[in-house]
Amino acid sequence: MNNSNPIFSKILIGVSLAALLFHFTIVLGVIPYEITWGGRLKSVEEMYVFETVSILVNSFFIYVVLQKGNFVKPVFSRKALSVILWVFFAIFMLNTIGNLFAQTTFEKGFTIVTLLSAFLIWKINRR
Repeated sequence: MNNSNPIFSKILIGVSLAALLFHFTIVLGVIPYEITWGGRLKSVEEMYVFETVSILVNSFFIYVVLQKGNFVKPVFSRKALSVILWVFFAIFMLNTIGNLFAQTTFEKGFTIVTLLSAFLIWKINRR
């Protein structure tokens, strides 16, 4: 990344940390799992599986953005970081579309967050 403007990385890390906090609040029962995941989760056990995967993926994503933004020593090559971020870009775009068609207003509200995240990835990753 051309680190002349690290603000995009900092914003994306902030948004991602907020998402991580959101997932922890679901695990802790502060936010009912029934209004997340499109209302498709049928048990607390399913919620734990889905939320554990989400927490791990979000943590990995934050670590990748930290590397790309030169905030931590890179473990992956620059090319690998770019490929990983383009994969996340595609995931966020698909998630944006999914949120547009979500069953709950609560989840529809996350459309702007996923679209913002995709935009920030695009800004960070383009050359």
